[in-house]
Amino acid sequence: MADPHRESPSAAVRLASFLAAIAALAAAFVAWRFDLTALVQANAPAPITAPTVPAAPPVAGQLPAPVVSPGKLAAAPHDLSILSDVAERAVQSVVNISTTRVTRRAVSEEELYFRRYLGMRNPGEHDGEVRENSLGSGVIVSDDGVILTNNHVIDRATTIRVKLADGREFQAKLVGADPRSDLAVLRLDLPPDQVATAKLQPLPLANSDLARLGEAVLAIGSPFGLAQSVSLGIVSAKGRADVNIADYEDFIQTDAAINPGNSGGALVNLRGELLGINTAIASSSGGSVGIGFAIPTNMVRPIMDSLLKEGRVIRGWLGVGIQELDGELRKAFAAGTSAGVLVTDVATGSPAATAGLQRGDVITKIGDHVIEAPVRLRTAIATAGAQTEIIIDFLRDGKVLQTRAKLAEQPDPRRQAQQALTPDQMLGMQVAPLDERNRQQFQLPAGLRGAVVEHVEEGSPAAAAGLQPGDVVLEVSRRPVASPADLQRALTQPSPLFVLLLYRDGRAFYATLQR
Repeated sequence: MADPHRESPSAAVRLASFLAAIAALAAAFVAWRFDLTALVQANAPAPITAPTVPAAPPVAGQLPAPVVSPGKLAAAPHDLSILSDVAERAVQSVVNISTTRVTRRAVSEEELYFRRYLGMRNPGEHDGEVRENSLGSGVIVSDDGVILTNNHVIDRATTIRVKLADGREFQAKLVGADPRSDLAVLRLDLPPDQVATAKLQPLPLANSDLARLGEAVLAIGSPFGLAQSVSLGIVSAKGRADVNIADYEDFIQTDAAINPGNSGGALVNLRGELLGINTAIASSSGGSVGIGFAIPTNMVRPIMDSLLKEGRVIRGWLGVGIQELDGELRKAFAAGTSAGVLVTDVATGSPAATAGLQRGDVITKIGDHVIEAPVRLRTAIATAGAQTEIIIDFLRDGKVLQTRAKLAEQPDPRRQAQQALTPDQMLGMQVAPLDERNRQQFQLPAGLRGAVVEHVEEGSPAAAAGLQPGDVVLEVSRRPVASPADLQRALTQPSPLFVLLLYRDGRAFYATLQR
């Protein structure tokens, strides 16, 4: 019961009490937020920083400095100005390559008339000549003018011109090409006393094994002839093989836009290093759909060094026949679920035989490279090079074993065939067996049999007969030709005139070849 003599508090007193309560609640809330922020900061994960990437070894005696230091990249991983720094420097190292290819063909009397008397001929072009021009890209990798590009950019080119980013143009010489990896090495045709004053800006080579999925990259080249174009993307995948672009494949896949004309250009990481040579795209339209492929620098480097030093590519050879493992074979050879390829044959006297490998072994690793498919083993062995000692991990009857092998030089049947069939014997042409590589390169049908022409000397009887690279000799004077040896035997017969049955562009036709 209320006390009737106690006075009720005034309105002012009630308001003051209410405000005091509100202030106490606000103070408690601020203190709670302060404690929560401190707790979150104390338990937050460390910020993500880019890894420090060790510098690549020198290229051709030179080591250009990276555009962006590891420290700067780690300190400001989201600083978009790094992209501009890298792009502005890297475009100075990427060149535009234009080539001219001259081929000869048979010309009818009617065509001769039109070409001669109606002016349907380019200046300097002779009757029967066809001139083809093409464009591509390349990357300067040494300050004395060494340039990397794709083999298909300069394939069978008669002249090669290189245009630098600053507009200067130079002739270039082919140092060497490797169709099996689709790489070529050029050198600018500079007098020795002008090399230093040319002030070329080479790109350093990255260690491509350290590339990470999702890593940002720039693709630089001349798509559709638009020189020094830059596109941004990421590393979408590594170790792409079985793409059917080249014999040896270990591609970096990127979604950076690559289009016709980008071939031979640079895939650059955010340190301003060359990560790969842009080579091809997967596309049904001919334009970029976000699936491009680049040859990684760790595959490029030994091929480039071999071409510069030896003029040819010296690959490693183990001497095994291999095949892919399917589910039933895995059970039969106790391979479990691990990666690996099955050894089907071991060549007598080969490095594999010396190392003790046997049929039925399952090779799982070569050094640090996990072997998941036959193409991986071929690429790893070839890239390692001759006279290199490798460690091989393999399974035998389910047991994990290891051995060492010293690789030999890979035999090259095409080179042996060319050495056996000299231009003099072959009346000015060099031929090779019709193998899978030639079928793909010259787009020849699978059932075709014969000897494929790979080179024709200017002014030779073969050139006068209109032969050109890519022709397939099917018959000589009505006798079938199934191999280069058949062609050699036929052309060494004492006859002043031979009738050749040739295959070109989907049709067969006859041509006469005179001594």
